[in-house]
Amino acid sequence: MDRRELLKSGLLGVPALGALTACGGSQPSSSSDDTSLIVDVDRQPDETVALWPDVPPGGVPAGLEEHYVERENKFGLPDRAAHDVTRPALSIFKPENPTGEALLLIPGGGYRYVVVEKEGWEGARYFNRRGITCYVMTYRLPHQGWAAGSDAPLQDAQRAMRVIRARAQTDNIDPARVAAMGFSAGGHVAGSLGLKFDADVYQPVDDADRLSARPDRLAMIYPVVTMRAPAAHEGSRIHLIGEAPAEELYRAYSLDEQARGDAPPTFFLHSSDDLSVPVANSVGLYSALNAAGVPAAMHVFTHGGHGFGVRGLENTPQAVWPQLVLDWWRKA
Repeated sequence: MDRRELLKSGLLGVPALGALTACGGSQPSSSSDDTSLIVDVDRQPDETVALWPDVPPGGVPAGLEEHYVERENKFGLPDRAAHDVTRPALSIFKPENPTGEALLLIPGGGYRYVVVEKEGWEGARYFNRRGITCYVMTYRLPHQGWAAGSDAPLQDAQRAMRVIRARAQTDNIDPARVAAMGFSAGGHVAGSLGLKFDADVYQPVDDADRLSARPDRLAMIYPVVTMRAPAAHEGSRIHLIGEAPAEELYRAYSLDEQARGDAPPTFFLHSSDDLSVPVANSVGLYSALNAAGVPAAMHVFTHGGHGFGVRGLENTPQAVWPQLVLDWWRKA
């Protein structure tokens, strides 16, 4: 990235630049032997568990019926989106040789729907090969009449972390080595979890709710962070806090305004040419966490756009991003 690009993206002036890299045309080496990030395409979850023992808090709004929509893509890969989620769940992928590490994957979808394969199952299969037990979450959408309103996705995310830890013995994981990774609007869900893990957003329903909801590590992949123009992703803002939100809602749901010193160590990944969710989103929260004394790392690619997941990255600089996250996680 040249100086003009850095100025445009907001990276100049960010503190502790030693923890940040801007990646251009050269591709860093990866410790992975895989030549493709898309692996085990036909692999299905080993188990799917509902987050809530009965219905989600407050009950299901009238008229909602969960369904899946098939989406076309140039790679010819399975690509579904969950619409009108009423039964949030975890799809569990168990590795052959578990390391004890666990990863909660939170896909995006602009708070309109939740993509399943592209930012969920495909990453789970990749990290499974590295010994990590993966949990892909579907979550409720905040604009659909839930009693918790804008906090419905956070309720699901907190509950997911607690359910994962409650299953530690069953799934052969270490409850002190549970990370969360979110993409786009799912990055906002993950960031909310990392910053509001102890927020009192629902009444306990069983013993799992005695456990901590704080992720041990947090990875935010081209995340939605701010609700304020000009960097806000308008669709996510509208679906999360409405067309004309009050000032207190802007403050409460702009994650860069919620930084705290006990947030988990956080990794950011973004592209400077992301026209959907500008890189300023990651820059803002990275800066706020850095100021609060939270260990943070950030990698910015010159090209890549938005929403790439692990698709079509062979022979590109972005191909190393999953390994970058994994190396950071294990060494941070």
